[in-house]
Parts: sequence; structure tokens; C-alpha cells
Amino acid sequence: MTPFTRRAIILAVLMFGTSMLSVALTPPKNAVSEGMSFQLEAIIPDQFGDWQADERIAHAVINPQAQQTLNRLYSQVLSRIYINSDGRRIMLSLAYGKDQSSENRVHRPEVCYPAQGFQMIKKWRDAISFDSETLPVMRITTKLGDRHEPVTYWIRMGDKLVRGQAEQTFARITYGLTGAIPDGILFRVSEINRDSQDSFVLQDQFIRALLSSMRPADLEILIGSRISKEANN
Repeated sequence: MTPFTRRAIILAVLMFGTSMLSVALTPPKNAVSEGMSFQLEAIIPDQFGDWQADERIAHAVINPQAQQTLNRLYSQVLSRIYINSDGRRIMLSLAYGKDQSSENRVHRPEVCYPAQGFQMIKKWRDAISFDSETLPVMRITTKLGDRHEPVTYWIRMGDKLVRGQAEQTFARITYGLTGAIPDGILFRVSEINRDSQDSFVLQDQFIRALLSSMRPADLEILIGSRISKEANN
């Protein structure tokens, strides 16, 4: 076998492998997960625990994505500011998309915030305890001028909770190999606070209070059926 023939065979094998991987990563559109019918406005309570939605300043939630991008990627978007009895405010932002294939996947905050001028100071993987479960989350500290905004988020893809690019991509590939395109939702909370550790403690309290106040069926929309069912047993 000549060197040219060997190179041709290797190239053909590589091209075939790339083609198969492309098919796996882009399943047929009719495989999109239908999920449940819901409205974020209806399933997320205005008041729970020590928290109440402050409609007067809801516009203060900065969404680090342009409106045209939001319209293209997401079926539903919800932004609210909640205030507690101490006067502290937590910003909640949810973005739901039915199709989590590569071109339509939920955009991660560590990408969107810098794109809108924020400086990303630090990010790391973390976890929050909720009942008997552990919820994987990503922590980010950001800054825009004098605005210091610590952020906690996760993304539900199908029944998987992911954080960061690697986990998001792996989940997409896993679903792709089964011929399914999962739905997905970004859950993000943040606070304007220079003391990020203090803010993250409050954010965790807020998240637990919110999740504990929701019906099991609605809870699945935020954290998936496997975790929500185990947490409510």
C-alpha cells in the first residue's frame, strides 16, 4: 500500500467519523422533548417565606443578553426582584427553551455577562443542599463599574442539571446519542453586593425557600423529575 493510499484511507475514516458525530450532535427536530405545558409567571410564586416580589423595580434586573437573542433562543423568560424583611433584594431570572440543540442551547451567564460589558472576576462549581438532595450550581462574581453582582445559576437540560460549558456539552451529546433533543431552563439568581460570600449565603436561602414553596410538578420544571421526586420522598 502506497503512502498516498494510506493517507486517503485515514482521511476517509476521519471524514466518516466526523459525519457520524455531527449526526449524533444534531438529532432530528421531531425528537424535541414536549415536556409539560406551563407558564413561568404562574408557577413561580410572588411571595414565599420571607420574600415578596417587588414589582416597582422589576426593570432593575439586568439581562445580559440582547432582546433579539432572548426572542430567538427562549420560549419564555421571567425576571423578578424579591425583597425580604431586612430590605435585601434578590434578582431572579429564568429562561426556558424547548430545543437544546447546539445552535439553540441556553446561553451561560459566564458568556453573556462579559458580552454586555461586565468583568467576570471569578467562577467555580459549587452545590446547594435541598432537602435530601444536592443541587449542582455555578458561582460567578461579576463587576460593572461600581456594580458588584455575585451570581448563582444552573441549567436543567432534560433531567440533568448542568453548569459550565463542559457539562452542558456532555449532556447535549448524551441526549443526542439517544436521538432526543431535550428542553432546558436557565435558573439564575444574583444580588448587588460587594461581599460575595455574604450574598451567596443569602442566595442559597432564597433558592431553598423558593423551591420548598413550589408544587412537585412545578418543581420538576426547574430541577428535573429525578431530583424533585427524590427530594419530596
